[in-house]
Amino acid sequence: MIAGLQKMTLLDFPGKVACTVFLQGCNFRCPFCHNAELLPHEGESFMEEGDFFAFLETRKGLLDGVAITGGEPTGQPGLVELIRGIKARGFSVKLDTNGTRPDILRQLAEEKLVDYVAVDVKNSPEKYAQTVGLPHIDLKKIEETLAFLISGEVDYELRTTLVEQLHSTEDMEKIGIWLSGIVPGKKPKQLYLQSFVDRDSVVFSGLCAPTKQQVEGYAATLAPYVEQIAVRGS
Repeated sequence: MIAGLQKMTLLDFPGKVACTVFLQGCNFRCPFCHNAELLPHEGESFMEEGDFFAFLETRKGLLDGVAITGGEPTGQPGLVELIRGIKARGFSVKLDTNGTRPDILRQLAEEKLVDYVAVDVKNSPEKYAQTVGLPHIDLKKIEETLAFLISGEVDYELRTTLVEQLHSTEDMEKIGIWLSGIVPGKKPKQLYLQSFVDRDSVVFSGLCAPTKQQVEGYAATLAPYVEQIAVRGS
């Protein structure tokens, strides 16, 4: 279900002029989430799929691609059909995901329906459940997604949103060790660090971003474990 549409963005799809589609529903409950209204799987549809495709027809030659986010898009049963419709109209597709549905990602890749994937790496394995707001989590599906991407099947990026109350230098070290061991002998291509930004829509109050110096230290800690580390939004 389409829950929102940003008609143009220069930021959400690297190297592309794109629109961003927000899909309803998520299986995580991250306390720092900006899109709390998208968390329930039931909600009011912002736009019917046919109307969205009609919008895309008017943007041919103006937009290069469509970024699909949420919520968690892979939880939507109509995702594959939606992307087929987007690709049939000549647009590139970027997918934002938390990595819990590697089966969907594999299907999209096999059908050449996705051009770029962004996966949120929430925290170190030991603190993953806490960071995503769940009592416990099995990381096997996320590791399967990461292995698929690190193996080079699809162009991708990893990214971590940093929250002062949830992340530490020790966590960065553990994240690096974890990620660099997903595919033995092959480091992840790129990891972006981005600082949490507080908004009225954030699920929990009282959270804040780490300092610039902390973020720089986190980047230095992670650098040996990935091919490229970068900080966004600084």
